[in-house]
Amino acid sequence: MSTETELLLEQVTEQVRNRLRSQRLTSVPSVTGTWQDPAELRMCLAAGAQRLGTLDGHEAGPIPQNLASIIDHTLLKPTATRKDLEKLCREARDYKFASVCVNTTWIDLAVKLLKGSTVMPICVVGFPLGAASTAAKACETRDAVRRGAAEIDMVINIGALKGRDYDQVLQDIREVVAAARGRPVKVILETAMLNREEKIAGSALSKAAGAAFVKTSTGFGGGGATVEDIRLIRSVVGPAMGIKASGGVGSARAAKNMLQAGATRIGASASVAIVTESMAGRG
Repeated sequence: MSTETELLLEQVTEQVRNRLRSQRLTSVPSVTGTWQDPAELRMCLAAGAQRLGTLDGHEAGPIPQNLASIIDHTLLKPTATRKDLEKLCREARDYKFASVCVNTTWIDLAVKLLKGSTVMPICVVGFPLGAASTAAKACETRDAVRRGAAEIDMVINIGALKGRDYDQVLQDIREVVAAARGRPVKVILETAMLNREEKIAGSALSKAAGAAFVKTSTGFGGGGATVEDIRLIRSVVGPAMGIKASGGVGSARAAKNMLQAGATRIGASASVAIVTESMAGRG
C-alpha cells in the first residue's frame, strides 16, 4: 500500500472515529478479513469493530478457463420484459454463469427459472442512484432475501461519500449487510462519479462495514470499470475481499484484463459474447 493511500485511510479513519464517538452503537460487529496493513485494521476499529478475525492471505488466482463461472449475467434495463428475463435465465443455465443479476421486481421469476441449477439469483438494491434512505435499502434487501436472492448488490450513498459524511455511508452499508442475513453484499461505488480519494474512502468504508465485495459501477452512471480502478480498489481492500468489475466489460479480453488487475467477479450484459469469444480463443 502506498504512503499516499495510507495517509488518506488515516484521514478517513479519523473522521469516522470523530463522528461515531457521540453515537452509542447498538451492536458491535466482528469483522473477518486479511489484515496486512495497520491502516486497514485502524479503519475497522474506528468503524466500531471490537473483534477481528483473520483469513490466510492469497494472491489472485489464475484466470479460469471457463469465464462463465465468475460472470454475473446481468439485465437491469427498466424496459426489460418477462420474455427478456426468461431468455436471460435460459442463457445462464446453458452457459453456467455464476448468477443472474436483476432488479428486485424480477427476483421471484429468476428464482423459479433457475431452480435446480447452480446459477444464483441475485438482485440490486437502491439502484441505480443509491440515494434512497437507509431504511428503504434495508427493507428492499430483506424483501429480496425473503424471496430468494442469494446476493445483494447495493449502490453506495454517492452524495454522502462525496460530501465526506462517512458515518452515514458506513451506517448505510452496515444496515444493508445486516438485512442480508449472511448473504454476500456488494457495494457499488459508481467510480465514474468519484475522484481517487472518494474511491479509496468508499472502498475502505465498504470493507469496514462488512461487505463481501466492492463493485465498480451500475452501468447507468456514464462510465464503467477500468483496470486502474480495479488496481486501486485492490490496494485498499487487500487480497481477501471480492471485487466485481461491472460496466462496459464487453469482451473476453476486457474481462481477463479486469481479472489480472484484481477483480474476482465480472458483471456484464454481454456475457454470452464474452464466453463465446473466450472459448473460440479470440480473447
